[in-house]
Amino acid sequence: MTNTIRPAPADVGRLATQILDLVEASEEYRRLEESTRLYPDCWATFTGYPIVASFDLSRDAGPLFVEAMRVLALKAALFELTGGDERTAELIVSAPVDEMVHAVLAQYTLCVRMTARLGIQFVHMTDQERFGWQPGDYTQQCYQAAGWGVPDPRYWIGKDETGRRLGVLRERYASIGIMDDGRRHDIDFAAGTPELAAAG
Repeated sequence: MTNTIRPAPADVGRLATQILDLVEASEEYRRLEESTRLYPDCWATFTGYPIVASFDLSRDAGPLFVEAMRVLALKAALFELTGGDERTAELIVSAPVDEMVHAVLAQYTLCVRMTARLGIQFVHMTDQERFGWQPGDYTQQCYQAAGWGVPDPRYWIGKDETGRRLGVLRERYASIGIMDDGRRHDIDFAAGTPELAAAG
């Protein structure tokens, strides 16, 4: 299904609130939260969490998990309201929040079991993702209609500011030989390490 008319934010928000309440009340929820936070070394990219100012996993993991679960509830609501339209359900979100969505969905077995039991479906496909979240957009309208207030600006960073921060990060990364947003580097791990150089 394509070109679906987007449901009214009030309808999305109302259903998303119900979905999130179901998820939070489920027997799997605490394990989902704990397991999502268990493997911080596996999460980080160069362009998601690092755009949060003075990012600190011990402080930011909890709030980011809350934001990710809200996004998943909104997308599940849209998916249901549109009769399964993946494209419409793939809301535009801020990069750090999207990265935490990935961390949640990495708990595959638990997510599948929980959503099947609750009769909902988490939605996330890379080929449907769109980037460039902007304050006040449809995503924020649905978010606020769910009663969650204004998205936390620490984690919800608009398109222009995201671009500016990525520019700062790219300069820093380049200074240590990391290019293309972490997809390429020129670090020779043996250089400067006599025992490795000798072994080579």
